Amino acid sequence: MEYIYRYIKILITAFCCLSCSNTDIQITKNVEESPEIFPDYKDVTIPYNIVPLNFSYVGEGDVCLIISGKHGELQIKGKDGLFSFQNSTWRKLMQENKGDSIKLTVAVYINKEWVGCKPFFIKVSTDPIDPYISYRLIPPGYEGWKDMGIYQRDLETFEETSIFENKLTNHNCVNCHAYCERDPSKMMFHVRAEFDGTVLIQDEVIEKLNTKTDSTVSTLVYPYWHPSGKYIAFSVNKTMQNFFNHHPNRIEVYDVESDVVVYNVQTRQISYSSLTKSANSFETFPAFSPDGRSLYFCSAPKVDSLPLKYDLVRYNLCRITFNPEDMSFGSKVDTLYNAQLHQKSVSFPRVSPDGKNLVFTLHNWGNFSIWHKEADLWKVNLQTEEVVPLAEVNSDDVESYHSWSSNSRWLIFSSRRTNGLYTRPFIAYVDEKGETCKPFLLPQNNPLVYYKQLMFSYNIPEFMIRKVETSKYKIKNVLRESKGINVTVKRN
Repeated sequence: MEYIYRYIKILITAFCCLSCSNTDIQITKNVEESPEIFPDYKDVTIPYNIVPLNFSYVGEGDVCLIISGKHGELQIKGKDGLFSFQNSTWRKLMQENKGDSIKLTVAVYINKEWVGCKPFFIKVSTDPIDPYISYRLIPPGYEGWKDMGIYQRDLETFEETSIFENKLTNHNCVNCHAYCERDPSKMMFHVRAEFDGTVLIQDEVIEKLNTKTDSTVSTLVYPYWHPSGKYIAFSVNKTMQNFFNHHPNRIEVYDVESDVVVYNVQTRQISYSSLTKSANSFETFPAFSPDGRSLYFCSAPKVDSLPLKYDLVRYNLCRITFNPEDMSFGSKVDTLYNAQLHQKSVSFPRVSPDGKNLVFTLHNWGNFSIWHKEADLWKVNLQTEEVVPLAEVNSDDVESYHSWSSNSRWLIFSSRRTNGLYTRPFIAYVDEKGETCKPFLLPQNNPLVYYKQLMFSYNIPEFMIRKVETSKYKIKNVLRESKGINVTVKRN
């Protein structure tokens, strides 16, 4: 009997720690004002397998959160304004309300009564999200890179671990991580400056590649894997940057030369077409279609008077056929979206895995959209070729790099909407018709404190179907000790 009493006492204590009981508070007054919260999770659509969406009430007074779902109501007291869900309670809430919505009401204790703010809803999608994302954390500077790394985050927990940190290789630059079909068993990233090279990892086999050839203007830069895993498309770019004293865009990064090439992982050879390596155009940002038979890229007529005419460089969205059997290219380039006609420029084309939609970044000129406050995300319906802005996703500040989940239902992208200085990752639901919903900021245990204190920007957010297990110390050893494998050019 004593055991039973002890068990009941433990259950009661756990429940009290979890929440107020349904009778703890009674709202005696309601107002039509919406509560100010951070992050803004009002009326967003989320996957059922996401971590708890903890958030803070940004205001004065004691607060309580009332959550109503299919199976009743629960109340959570705010601690210093923070509403924090226990993992088990959140998972139960998600499972019970999958395919439906939960209603959230913030109650504030004012003048000895509980005042209910205007409630909001969170829709719980039946479409799961890939379990991991990866990204680079980098200071928002222009020239230095003392501390940076590539990190991965479990979307079903708050766990973040490093894939590689530049402190292992004398604080050099690491960038452009990419995966084949979101699978880390085939991945790569670049290392610049000391111990430079391209790291290629295939089933735990680590190679260091020397990718500058006598036929290309630079080492390999922006990557995109072919779905077969046999090829990686790259741009090669000779890049410059200018700084502004009085301009909302503080920096302009531009290419004076750039081409698109394809690297054969098995033969370690580069191939290209005269149409992707033209003397009269800048080509950059390649991306394969899901069937591997089309190569999308951005192309701009070459402008000679740079940097004086930097704002005249405008990229169109283009496509060329690609034959994976013999690594050959088509005989013509199709312009899928002529941005120049609208005095705009395209960057970062990314096709959904189901092949239905392509999302790109649109801005006023150039290709380095991360520094363009006007940059927004736009969508091409690949069946109708209709081009429209993602109105629910865009903000008054930068929206830039983006990638798709494996089921084509979730889009992660970088945005500066929170403070105009640091890029943060946002996730938006995309329904079967290609319509997007209001995005939500990547959840954190205490997001108000976390994002206020984090002095690094999230860069290149990518979905992953599982965790990277390759040892960063093995990667370090290859970078430090290997002379690297020289890449060659395939001669036709």
